[in-house]
This record gives sequence, structure tokens and C-alpha cells, in this order.
Amino acid sequence: MNRLTRIVHYVAAFFTGLGDQERGATATEYSILTGFIAMVIVAGVGLFGTSLNLFFGFLTTGVKTALGIP
Repeated sequence: MNRLTRIVHYVAAFFTGLGDQERGATATEYSILTGFIAMVIVAGVGLFGTSLNLFFGFLTTGVKTALGIP
């Protein structure tokens, strides 16, 4: 019985160790995913800013033309 208890203990320790290794991998995966999301947000805001700048440029030109301002 003592030998069976030790085997069960070693198997339980082995699977517990695997779970600890998985936590580090999960944290790394989440940090990589967060980095990709941040890059997409920065690119989207940059493109939106450029588009918004062009829109207001056309709007300014239209108002200046309507008012006769050079």
C-alpha cells in the first residue's frame, strides 16, 4: 500500500508541475495577443486620423470657396 501511495503522489506532482508550466505559457500568449491588439488599434487610429484630416480639409476648402476667402 505504501508503494501505491508514493506512485499516486508522484503522478499527482507530475500533473501539478505541468499545470504550473502552462500558466507561464498562457501569460506569454496573452501578452503577445495584447501586443497585436495594440498594434491594430494604433494603425486604426492613424488611418482614421488621416481620413478625418482629409475630410476637414475638404470642408474647410468648401467653406472658404463659399465665402470667397482666398
